[in-house]
Amino acid sequence: MPNKPNLIRKPPRRKNDELLKGAFEEHFVDFLRFLYHNADELFDFGRELVFMDKELHAIIPSRERSRDKRVADLLVKIYLKNGEEKYILLNTEIEAGSRETFARRIYQYNYRIWDRYAIPVATIAVFIGNRSQRRPGEYWSQVLDTAVSFRYRTYHIFDHPETELLAMDNPFALVVLACQKALLEGKVSDEVLGQERLMIAKALLAHDYHHDRILSFLVFLKNFVFVGSAEINRNFIVHAAFNRPMRDRKACLVGQTFLSLINKWKN
Repeated sequence: MPNKPNLIRKPPRRKNDELLKGAFEEHFVDFLRFLYHNADELFDFGRELVFMDKELHAIIPSRERSRDKRVADLLVKIYLKNGEEKYILLNTEIEAGSRETFARRIYQYNYRIWDRYAIPVATIAVFIGNRSQRRPGEYWSQVLDTAVSFRYRTYHIFDHPETELLAMDNPFALVVLACQKALLEGKVSDEVLGQERLMIAKALLAHDYHHDRILSFLVFLKNFVFVGSAEINRNFIVHAAFNRPMRDRKACLVGQTFLSLINKWKN
């Protein structure tokens, strides 16, 4: 009899938001290159990114943080290449729901940042829901002859199909693919979801990324695309790391490191 989809041990929303926030922070430069084809000409990646969690919390009242659980929102200071020493605050929104008030909240964040810090803000909304999810990209309000129109950039995880994501030489494309596969939790068996997760790991290992980045991504992948089977989880890193072509010692290093880490994981 085929295994039933795991409907019980799915991790809580807050944990997934924290995992996703960590992935966005670690791959933020990759994220910008993913969205902007001219990112290396637009942004000065030689200067340090500054993640401004405290400043973001300062513009969001505690009652809103408690109600909306905005764990995965990011506020990032980044410098531009435009001939002058300038910087912007880049407000990235990771939104899994389809609430009617989303566009209004994005607008509120933007003007609160401007009001508090007097710095122009580029706002990006990343939607991680299913294909039918609403994707508002503008806030509009009008009273008599006074109107407000606020547009911001949006990206949905299904804007690129799986084949295109796998063909990209950008680790953030695999973060997007992990978000797609995470939506299968509770809808397919552990075996099927485990194979989808392993496919992403093998795609990662096909690239010559630094082993520290590989390790970090595999930890994210193992926990974000949740599989309830202890056996599948124990085998995940072994199959992912040691099935890599041995062009150098990196695969062995990744595999040996994860074999030590896997003993600490509780499934």
